[in-house]
Amino acid sequence: MVCERFAARPVEPPPAWVRAAGAVEEGAAAAFRAGAALALLHAAASADHDLGILWRQRCALRAAVAHVALAGRHEDEAALRDSWYLRRSGDDPGPGGRILGLWRRLAEPVSLRPQAWPRALREAAPAAGPEMLERLAAAAADAASAARGFAPAAAAGAVAAVLQERADLDGAALWLADAVLARQLGWSAPVPLIAPQVRRADLRLAARPDGREAWLRVCCLAYQRAALEALDLYRDLARRAERLVAAAPRLRTKAAAGAVALLLREDAATAADVGQGVSDRAGRRLFERLVALGAVRELTGRPSFRLYGL
Repeated sequence: MVCERFAARPVEPPPAWVRAAGAVEEGAAAAFRAGAALALLHAAASADHDLGILWRQRCALRAAVAHVALAGRHEDEAALRDSWYLRRSGDDPGPGGRILGLWRRLAEPVSLRPQAWPRALREAAPAAGPEMLERLAAAAADAASAARGFAPAAAAGAVAAVLQERADLDGAALWLADAVLARQLGWSAPVPLIAPQVRRADLRLAARPDGREAWLRVCCLAYQRAALEALDLYRDLARRAERLVAAAPRLRTKAAAGAVALLLREDAATAADVGQGVSDRAGRRLFERLVALGAVRELTGRPSFRLYGL
C-alpha cells in the first residue's frame, strides 16, 4: 500500500546538452533550452501523487529563501522551517514564515485558478488594496494569454505586467510567474521555480517597457536552471523515499505506517507530529531509529526541538 500510494513517477536524468549553456545565449537558444528542461520536468510536475507534495514543499522553501532576501530579510532554510514547523496551531509564523506559507500555497492545485491569485497575493503585498491585487492578477492573466502558448513567455509577461505597475512587488510577480507557467503547461499544481534564479537587476529589466526582449531571455535561462534543479531534487527525493519505504518493515511499532506516510508527504516533521496516541518520546525514538537506518535525516543538528525529513 505505501509503495503504491507514494510511488514517484520515474524521471530520467537530463542529457548533458540540456545542462550545457554558454556565457551568452541568444534569445532563440535560451528559449529552446528552457523548453527542453521544462519538457523533462513535465513527467514529475503533471503527475498527482503524494511525493509530489513533498517535492513542491521543498521547492517552496527554496523560493521563500529567495523571496525573503528580496524583501531585505536574512532567514535561511533552517530558520524558515523553524518558523513554520515549530509554531503552535494558530500561531502567527512571523514575516518569514508568512512568506514561506505563500509559496507553499502556490504549490497547491487551487493556485492554478486566476480567481485565487488576489487572495493569495495579500501575503506578498499586504500594502496593496484589494482592487490593486485584482488588477495585477488580471494583468498577469492577460499577459499569459498574449504569449500564444509559449509558457516561459507567459511567465515573463506576468512578471512584467506586475512590475511595470508596482516595481516593489517583486515577490508577488515571481509567484504569479510560476502560477502562470504551470497553468500554461497543464501541470497538476504549480511548482515554485523561478524565484531563486533571478537577481534584483534582472527584475529591473522586467520593470522597463523597453526591457522586454532582454527580460524574456533572462526568464528563459532562469527557467532552464530552475527546471533542472527541480528535476535533480525530485530524483533525489524519489531515491530517499525508496529507502524509507524499504526500511518501514523494520519498524516494530503500530505508529510506523503513519510516521512513514507523514515523512513521504511533508517537508519536515517533529516527534509530536506522529500522532496516533504516540508520546513525544516514543515519536522521537521512532524517528531516531529511521535516522540510524539511513532512511531519514535530522534537519536541524540540535539536541532538542528537532525536525526530521527525507
